[in-house]
Amino acid sequence: MVCGNCEKKLGKVITPDPWKSGARNTNESGGRAINENKALTARKARFAPYANFEKCRICKQKVHQNGSHYCQGCAYKKGICAMCGKKLLDTKNYVQSSV
Repeated sequence: MVCGNCEKKLGKVITPDPWKSGARNTNESGGRAINENKALTARKARFAPYANFEKCRICKQKVHQNGSHYCQGCAYKKGICAMCGKKLLDTKNYVQSSV
């Protein structure tokens, strides 16, 4: 669960989208160069499996998304954005469970 402002901060996918119209990483949209190795050029958005991940501010488990402060389970239960913590959903009348 990520708010509209934090969608820009999300990482990009290295492989091209199979759905061409509206895809961000095709040649037609200008997002991808011909014969470009995205694994080498997209260092910022690339997933680093051995990086030091932050801990969730609520449950203290490791968060596996760059720039996030809350894990997906806690963000879902609280109805907040996983990156900034902004309230997205009023969970007053819901029974939120992760199972």
